[in-house]
Formats: sequence, C-alpha cells, structure tokens
Amino acid sequence: MAGLTHFDERGAAHMVDVSDKDVTARVAVAEGHIKMAPQTFDLIAEGRAKKGDVLSVARLAGIMGAKKTPDLIPLCHPLPVTRVAVDLTLDPDLPGVRVEATVKTTGQTGVEMEALTAVSVAALTVYDMAKAVDRAMEIGGIRVVLKDGGKSGRYEAT
Repeated sequence: MAGLTHFDERGAAHMVDVSDKDVTARVAVAEGHIKMAPQTFDLIAEGRAKKGDVLSVARLAGIMGAKKTPDLIPLCHPLPVTRVAVDLTLDPDLPGVRVEATVKTTGQTGVEMEALTAVSVAALTVYDMAKAVDRAMEIGGIRVVLKDGGKSGRYEAT
C-alpha cells in the first residue's frame, strides 16, 4: 500500500494523523458538469422548472455538501471551513450546467474533498430537480483543478 496515506502498514484503513502538520491557509477548486437534453436546458435557463430555481437550490446544496463532507467520507477530517463558493453556469454547448466550487480553510489538511463534494452534491441536486423531465442527464468531469497550501504545495490541473 506504498503511497496510500489512508492505510497503515498492515493495510488497514485509518484516518491520517495530521497533528504534526503546520496550520496553513489552504484552498481547493473542483469542477464538474451535468449534460442534459436541450429542452431541459431551456427549462432551467428560463426558470420554468416545477420545483423552482434549479441553480439557486443547487448552489445552496453544494455549500451544505461541502460542510457535511466528513459525515459522508469516512476518513475525512472535520475542518473549520472558512469559505465555500459554488458557481453554476449554464452552457448551451453541453447543453447543461458547469459547476465549480472553491473551498478555503486554515488548518492542518487540505479541502480537496470538500470542493469535490460541493460539486457532486450541486450536480446531483440539478439532476433531482429536473429528473421528472430528463432521466438521461449525465454527471461527469468531476475533478480537482486547483489545490494550494500545506507541505505538498500547489497543484493545478492541466
């Protein structure tokens, strides 16, 4: 299990001990998208979804998801998240919605999982709010595009 930090020398899963790490400012940005039928895109863009304002509800769900990450991912540390921003952008070329989440903290471990969770929950919320008209929507492209802070330094996706 060399290189995998969530396993001990016997191969058992464990929470990584971060107590000796420095407290630093940390940020992570993740992205993803949800593709849909053109008619579904128009429904969301024009604000005609029966459940309400899809993008506003998905934004709030993404923020809440980031804050609940340690409740969902077993080995994540509970962190004092200091900022969560979730941006949903209509993209007629998909057609669909692009989702980006930025999460910040000052702590001993990074917030990549919180950013990924925010994107995932926001995309799932779009699906939930529009599934009555389009069950074939497709969520994808979820990845970390930026991570900064801590001993490992900066990572930017290419």
